[in-house]
Amino acid sequence: MDDNLCNLLISKGQLKQDIFGVTLETMKLFKECAKGFEEFYRDHYADEHKNVSVLYKNKNQYQFQLQFAGDVLIFMMHSNIFEFSREHEVMKTPYIREDKTRSYCGMIQIFNFLRDSFEYNRINDLGYMIGRILINKEGHYFIEGKRELAKVLNNFSVNQINKETVSDILKSAIIYTINFDLLVPDYEKTKIITVDDMLEIEDQNRIQTGKRLGFRFEQDKDLP
Repeated sequence: MDDNLCNLLISKGQLKQDIFGVTLETMKLFKECAKGFEEFYRDHYADEHKNVSVLYKNKNQYQFQLQFAGDVLIFMMHSNIFEFSREHEVMKTPYIREDKTRSYCGMIQIFNFLRDSFEYNRINDLGYMIGRILINKEGHYFIEGKRELAKVLNNFSVNQINKETVSDILKSAIIYTINFDLLVPDYEKTKIITVDDMLEIEDQNRIQTGKRLGFRFEQDKDLP
């Protein structure tokens, strides 16, 4: 054993702890903005529109839910630290070449589920990752995601996480979800059903439902 090994252990370990701290603070900002949206809606619209609700639920320090109308957004912070792949566009920028440790990031993922999936315990229903935010030690972020989220200008060397940017990302995620509609299932795939399936549906209301059956995160070709 030697000092080089110990120094490597310390430097890499400290780097990941620093990134974890920045990502956790970002998660707190998302929670604050989501809670603020719930309060704003309740104060200005809830009384007049009782059938359309907004509800914030804090699950733990790594996860929260934002329910609105028939949808649920789940924000989930991963407890581990990741590095961009060598082929990723970010790795080719001067910002990373100047300091390779800037390519290490914490990650917050955004998932969309149907509200009824949780309310009726439909465990076979599908949810979709609509975006993820990658944050490095300096609080710089990069977004990968669907439509509205992908429209957020990605300039990793400049984009800095703060309450305003978090609010913009949250708003974009909500807009995308509202416009991400439930499609009628393919008739040819659903016209035949077994007695066992029907009995299970009657008992537990577990016919599989999702906004896009067969949806793939990396493409939007099947979306309107």
